[in-house]
Amino acid sequence: MRARRLLALAAATSIAATGLTVTAPTVAQAQECNPKIAQLVKDTPPALQRLNARYAWGVATGRGVVVAVVDSGVDRHNEHLQGVLVPGKSFVPGLGADGDEAGHGTAIAGEIAARRLPGSGVVGLAPDARIMPVRVFFGADDQSRAAGVGPRPDRMAEGIRWAADHGAQVINVSMSTPTDDARLRDAVQYATGRGALVVASAGNRTTAEDKSDGVRYPGGYPEAVAVSAADLGDTVTDDSIHGPHVDLSAPGTNILTTYYGAGDCLISAEGESTSFATAYVSASAALLAQQFPHATPADWKHRLEVTAARDRRDGRDDRAGWGLVQPYEALTAVMDDSLAGPVAPGSAPHAVAAARAKPLDLRKVSDPLAPQRTAALWWCLGGVSALLALVLGGMLAQPRRRRRAGRRRAVAASQQP
Repeated sequence: MRARRLLALAAATSIAATGLTVTAPTVAQAQECNPKIAQLVKDTPPALQRLNARYAWGVATGRGVVVAVVDSGVDRHNEHLQGVLVPGKSFVPGLGADGDEAGHGTAIAGEIAARRLPGSGVVGLAPDARIMPVRVFFGADDQSRAAGVGPRPDRMAEGIRWAADHGAQVINVSMSTPTDDARLRDAVQYATGRGALVVASAGNRTTAEDKSDGVRYPGGYPEAVAVSAADLGDTVTDDSIHGPHVDLSAPGTNILTTYYGAGDCLISAEGESTSFATAYVSASAALLAQQFPHATPADWKHRLEVTAARDRRDGRDDRAGWGLVQPYEALTAVMDDSLAGPVAPGSAPHAVAAARAKPLDLRKVSDPLAPQRTAALWWCLGGVSALLALVLGGMLAQPRRRRRAGRRRAVAASQQP
């Protein structure tokens, strides 16, 4: 039942028009993901290979950085998250921030900062970062909305503001709406002024009531980063909303991460989920926040965009924005005129050789969190359509190589934010 609810939320979170003890884990092989049975998966999350995490970790791991997860809460019982959570806040009456009946926020938190466990390959992209759980909804189903505990823009705005006031340097918001809400706009601007970068979903076509392309918020505000989801070939498909608001793309399918309080699960959709893609960009931002602690949120955003992998170094598109996020390149790039892409204040980048990431040789897998696509939706959270049992053995037998965007340079005192 909990798994069904999790997938319903991962697929879509809606709002009304008026308003938003685990047993010792075992190693998972072919078992179905079950929130009542703790299990671990030995494999490394596929996205970490695609993002060249091991190179990035040679520079930064997110130590000392707090990432707020404005979502459904975070389950404090998951072993990967022990010692990871800092005090958070719930804006849902009667519920704490460190619980998660939906499971969505817990999955996001694991992508960002899961700690290593014996017998498990699951680890976050920013494995030494801390997570601040900020709970802004309980469920996305009709019953939750009717009870006033579904997603609401006022609570989301409050959550962003609270996170910024309590020390978050990065704020992950895996949600989107086509409505330009003044409360959200003001909250993003406020967070930016407090030194926090807001990273949000660009939107999922498969779960949105409005399936047309166009700007989605809060990712569409200029201070924020809007993230679309890439498939196994690093291509953004029609599952993501396209538009001028899209800044970056990141892996959005075959997501191996934390599952409720029950260890690990590979969450994979028939299509790609911008919820899960957003988490990897937030983790990348956390690495930058450690490496460049005196930089501004705009500086971190610019580094992520200018170093992303794309076909044309001097251009963006409405599908992938400036391209697939590249954490290592963002950490090590020397910010001078040789880097083409978005123009930073006081610089004029020019075009350099195009770089295209090679597709990952990884088969699609089934998903253990099948969503209930029923109600008309204003908000979309994640694009997960099915979460089923799967066999992970051998899935990562052929590691991929990717041409990296930009130039790799050793970390030196010459780096500028």
